Amino acid sequence: MTGHALATARPAHRVSMLAALAMLLAAGALLALSIGPYPLAFGDVLAALAGQADAQAQLVIWNIRLPRVLGAMLVGAALAAAGASYQVMFRNPLVSPDILGVSAGAALGAVCGIFLSLPLLAVQGFAFLGGLGAVALVIFIASSVRGVDHTLALVLTGIVVGALAGAATSLLKVMADPYDQLPAITFWLLGSLANATGSDLMPVLPVVLIGLIPLILLRWRINLLALGDDEANALGVDASRLRLLVIAAATIITASVVAIAGVVGWVGLIIPHMARLLVGPSFATLLPVAAVLGAGYLLLVDTLCRTLATVEIPLGILTAIIGAPFFLWLLARGRRGYT
Repeated sequence: MTGHALATARPAHRVSMLAALAMLLAAGALLALSIGPYPLAFGDVLAALAGQADAQAQLVIWNIRLPRVLGAMLVGAALAAAGASYQVMFRNPLVSPDILGVSAGAALGAVCGIFLSLPLLAVQGFAFLGGLGAVALVIFIASSVRGVDHTLALVLTGIVVGALAGAATSLLKVMADPYDQLPAITFWLLGSLANATGSDLMPVLPVVLIGLIPLILLRWRINLLALGDDEANALGVDASRLRLLVIAAATIITASVVAIAGVVGWVGLIIPHMARLLVGPSFATLLPVAAVLGAGYLLLVDTLCRTLATVEIPLGILTAIIGAPFFLWLLARGRRGYT
């Protein structure tokens, strides 16, 4: 079945496709749990998950690989869902979750925490608050600008705030201890799940769910934003208020996962494109498909990061190496299915 046929498939087919993607994701997770310096057969993985394997296998699965696999799926799904939401809201397929400066703000917050030699939990908290603070500043400035389209003001202000946050981050890197703080800062900015633990994921999961719930409940109304403000208002939807809600939800989602994984680019840009090619532009079906694809994509990338070389490759590097040429390939297919 071609991409165009999939995009126009009946709802039952879309449900079947989502179920098939979920099954592939589960198989991919099982494969990722079995791969590593201490290889395990599928049967050993299942036995370890059931608590019936030897102590070493259970230690590897429960303490090392399972938190990382779950973290990769959570981060990928969150970034893809946020990217899909932003693209529908701004009616622009080139928009990504960091368009309003959330990633730059989270990076600045994390770097501040590392610069102050704070514990990991505090660094993650600073990153989360930095992402929220950056977007809040963008919204405040954009709402104060008169005579300019509000959407354009948001994008331009996001670029400015992101640039300022990036400059502040660079300044802190220059001032940081080159033997202790600077390597930690550099590694965090490149993105990684190497140190992900269950205790890191537990507080993030409910925050992501809090952000996803309004997107899921209002998916049909959010779909109307793609028609433009005038059309959405004519259909009984307060476009300005709904846009603010989408921004808040997507920002919470993005900031929460960036806080534990660092800056991971391209996921929120290319995955919604892939989902749109499969199921079309309707946000009601685009959101869950993008989330599942994002989870599988980052699971694959993270597995490659920890297995391709003896030294682990940061997530941000590999997502850019894979994402940039893949995005060019998507553009080469033409605009059909993107908007």
